[in-house]
Amino acid sequence: MPDPTILTIRRPDDWHVHLRDGAMLAAVVGHTARQFARAIVMPNLSPPVTSTAMAAAYRERIIAALPEGSDFTPLMTCYLTDASDPDDLRRGFAQGVYTAAKLYPAHATTNSAHGVTDVANIRGALEAMQAIGMPLLVHGEVTTPEIDVFDREAVFIDRVLAPLVEAMPALKVVFEHITTAQAVAFVDGAGPNVAATITPQHLHLNRNALFAGGLRPHAYCLPVVKREEHRLALRRAATSGSAKYFLGTDTAPHAQSAKETDCGCAGIFNAPFALESYAAVFDEEGALDRFEAFASENGPRFYGLPLNQGTVTLERGATAVPAKIMVGGTTLVPFHFGETLGWRLR
Repeated sequence: MPDPTILTIRRPDDWHVHLRDGAMLAAVVGHTARQFARAIVMPNLSPPVTSTAMAAAYRERIIAALPEGSDFTPLMTCYLTDASDPDDLRRGFAQGVYTAAKLYPAHATTNSAHGVTDVANIRGALEAMQAIGMPLLVHGEVTTPEIDVFDREAVFIDRVLAPLVEAMPALKVVFEHITTAQAVAFVDGAGPNVAATITPQHLHLNRNALFAGGLRPHAYCLPVVKREEHRLALRRAATSGSAKYFLGTDTAPHAQSAKETDCGCAGIFNAPFALESYAAVFDEEGALDRFEAFASENGPRFYGLPLNQGTVTLERGATAVPAKIMVGGTTLVPFHFGETLGWRLR
């Protein structure tokens, strides 16, 4: 009989991380590298990573910042703009610099001012990506001001994503950090070239968390957390065993001072206890037997990459999440701060 207090899985990957740059990169990359073999690194730096040369240079900075002895592999992405060069995408992908390209609708989230204003403007880039099998990673929100912030994902599906997938059925698309029942229905109903990542915060939180006893900036991310019905739909999707869903934390560190201000930044720093957070959800849903596929298998299979060798082990036991994490002279507030999780990473 397997020990119900021990969960050993193939070494997992994180298919959506923000590692930042400079001092913040050096402070946070070890949290991701401790748990994951590989991670898809977001390109929304300032300035954004828009060329093969910039992606290669950023990859070198990440590798240089890793803790000694780490074998973590950053997987780089290109930030798409209205002026993205199809030839650069082909070249970067062929050279193994790019793993994917990221579509940020202009002004959708942090450092997205240079994002795409209309998908029609990147038709040539998308056709090149479809031809070479390069995945498109989508931040799925419209940004027009008349659309309610809680409806932006659902409207994006209708206006942008569904027409795009219909027009380019061979394009591999990852609908990132999905937040709604509509997104689950879309992914479930789409063909095998459409998949999605799900974050721990969208599995744990509904929008009440934003207002529990006052405004809660550390529950604020983009896309924002939604109603309880959507959280439950995401939990069903993540734990369903469907190969279309895989782990993507969207960990997004900001200094405490940048979160707790009159215009706080969007993003939740969940990297320090990501696996413990996900394991808690799968445990609560009675689906621990499906956790390995979600964390370690579905992502690489979709991307066409080999499964990792080696394992990681979690065990039942109290993990007290600190209220703050000090990194140099900067204070970060982790997801689940002040809580105790029921699993711990050995």
